[in-house]
Amino acid sequence: MSNVFYLDKVKIKKSFSAASVTYDRVAQLQRSTGRALLNSIDVKNCRGLVLDLGCGTGFLTAELLEAASQTNLKAIVAMDIAMPMLYQARSKLTRHRKVYYLCGDAEKLPFVEKSADCVISNLALQWCGNSEAFFASIRRILKPGGQLFFSTFGPQTLWELKNAWAQADDFHHVNEFYSHEQLQHFLHRAGFGAIQISANTCRQYYNSVLELMQELKFLGAHNIAAGRNRNLTGKKQLQTMVNAYEKYRSESRVPATFETLLVSARV
Repeated sequence: MSNVFYLDKVKIKKSFSAASVTYDRVAQLQRSTGRALLNSIDVKNCRGLVLDLGCGTGFLTAELLEAASQTNLKAIVAMDIAMPMLYQARSKLTRHRKVYYLCGDAEKLPFVEKSADCVISNLALQWCGNSEAFFASIRRILKPGGQLFFSTFGPQTLWELKNAWAQADDFHHVNEFYSHEQLQHFLHRAGFGAIQISANTCRQYYNSVLELMQELKFLGAHNIAAGRNRNLTGKKQLQTMVNAYEKYRSESRVPATFETLLVSARV
């Protein structure tokens, strides 16, 4: 898998903007992954200026503020590509004076060089088309000794859905995700060291395949890279995919696999 592929950032921004109001209702996986990421961090290292990159509705920002309440945390910048997500975050965190809100692209961080002490990012990497630009941008803004903590999906994520769509057509309908080895390679190239990666695989269950797809849509998780079908998927292809997915049904529900990777690295 290349480290550069096309993602339509305009569509991604619109998708997450549209999902901002409903996001928290279906974001259980994001919350559980965010908590696992935070639990893997020694919050004593979260001092100075911390960037929550891809903050969404501010769940991890709030958790980090609470966990780091006794540290020398000066400020958190909550950044997201979708302005409505930031509005949701700000409405939840109005009592916190240490939080600043910024709308921007993770591949082109609008910070001066060596200005941040720590960058934390929960399930945002997969929305960047250029991993080299993503990590280089973070590396540029981190101070010497600064740390990066992030979570992302691994390559086993949604394998059932990928296999089912493969029975319907030759287009890509599901995002591709990086392996341990690829992430280590990208981080080393960007100048990071002390890289640690841990993996966890879980299964979510749904009443139907369409319920799964609806949740992915509500999460803004239905934009994928080049190779997608630019035309509307026909009813025949959709039904073929659903029929193929049904072979995974167990105890009246259909599963979906999510592999999450927790990664830490230091400048």
